[in-house]
Amino acid sequence: MWKPIRKFLNDIHLYAGLTCGLIVIVVCLSGTIYVYNTEIRETADSERYFVETAGERKSLDNLKTQVEEELNGEVISVNVFQSENRTIQFGVKIPEAEKPSTYFINPYSGEILANNIEKTGTEEFMGYMFSLHRWLLLDKIEKPILESKTNMELGRFINGVATLLFLLGVVTGLFIWFPQKVKNWRQGLKVKWSGNWKRINHDLHNTLAFYSLGALFIMAATGPFWSYQWYKEGWQKTFDIYQAPQTNLNPVASNSEKQAEEAPLELVNFSLDQVLVKSNARLNYEGNLRITLPNMPGGDISISKSRTGFFAKAGADQLTLNPMTLEVKEAKLFSDLPLRQQIGRSYKSLHMGDIFGQFTKFIWFVACLIATSLPITGTLIWWNKRKKKKSDRRRQVRTAQAEMA
Repeated sequence: MWKPIRKFLNDIHLYAGLTCGLIVIVVCLSGTIYVYNTEIRETADSERYFVETAGERKSLDNLKTQVEEELNGEVISVNVFQSENRTIQFGVKIPEAEKPSTYFINPYSGEILANNIEKTGTEEFMGYMFSLHRWLLLDKIEKPILESKTNMELGRFINGVATLLFLLGVVTGLFIWFPQKVKNWRQGLKVKWSGNWKRINHDLHNTLAFYSLGALFIMAATGPFWSYQWYKEGWQKTFDIYQAPQTNLNPVASNSEKQAEEAPLELVNFSLDQVLVKSNARLNYEGNLRITLPNMPGGDISISKSRTGFFAKAGADQLTLNPMTLEVKEAKLFSDLPLRQQIGRSYKSLHMGDIFGQFTKFIWFVACLIATSLPITGTLIWWNKRKKKKSDRRRQVRTAQAEMA
């Protein structure tokens, strides 16, 4: 019974792999690089992110005033990092600009070191890696390939199909990995380096895939989240984080809300330094903090803080502060969520590998590198078997001709 099932699964594994092989190589190779996107950017463009600690740091309020005066804009957000040698990032809305820009500020001198408008070579390269990983670079083509879809949508669709086929290959590969004879199960855990190149290639495919199976499954299972709306909604409903689109069916309520928004309220002045103190007192752990200022009169201050460290658990904590009193109006702690919702909200961290900081990031890097090699080693296995079958058929024909003679 197991033999025909195994052959069926092997055929699915084979044809799924052959169909998506080239795309998987491209997506996984770019993903391998993009795992360390932040580290690559910070190393190559270190002058943007790091400064020498010299003297006393300026207050956030002074830096905010200095930045707004120099740029003639409005600060809408502030990123404060745990390390003393890191720049502070201010999100600034300039009147003539379409969208806010990020400025990197030296906290000791107040000097504007750089902004995200002017792209460096590293940022350009990583942008291409992201485009290759997400849309297969089709978004870079100006002329539409299909009338029914934009190039970005087409790239997203093809990527999603390849990812689902890869997921199918991962699942079927697990069953195929188990040997037909139970006593030979250890063979799938090591590479026989003394064998010929065909045996080594076969063992590399089986063994490396087995050891990276967990990470590969998570990467493949979360990948289609960005390709298909039905998959995204299915994920959200499965992990109880789905929120239906809101439609306002009450025009009276809508008019009253509009009148309330038009009421003559004034923005409240508050101290960013006090916000920082209050936030760190409430979220008392090492981490990076983002302050989002009210975008309208009567609005609240939004705080987001994420942990740092080698085993730092992903999942930011959220605070809402009253701008008048700086009291915490609402605290949404990631650890307070049910495990099901924690998993659901961690789809990006699960896909990129930083679910437990640098520890899992390295595991994902290695697994993604292995995933890049699997279509190559798998295709070689198929090709070698194909050649062997042809050779066996020729041998049988010669034998039959010899017997007839």
